[in-house]
Amino acid sequence: MAEEAKGKNTGMAILCYLGILILVPLLTDAKNEAFVKFHLGQGIVLIIASIAISVINVIPIIGQIISILGGLAVFILWIMGIINAAGGQEKELPVIGQYGAKFKL
Repeated sequence: MAEEAKGKNTGMAILCYLGILILVPLLTDAKNEAFVKFHLGQGIVLIIASIAISVINVIPIIGQIISILGGLAVFILWIMGIINAAGGQEKELPVIGQYGAKFKL
């Protein structure tokens, strides 16, 4: 795993998954690196999914159940993203990761 991470800006890639800290790589030259750009897209999709789940929480009972399950799913995807970034891998997150490449960063 350490071999894959050599020469990649894993620190900036990890920041892509940490909420508001996504602004650090987004506003620096790190966004020009392909590895960081990939994880920026994944992080943005994860943030959008989190916001959507929060909005669904407003619906009584059903929305709250969906919100709990969706929140758990987002948490699992968040952990997976951090592990991938730390390991120097460019793996798409399951289900929502395919939309990360659609962002023009």
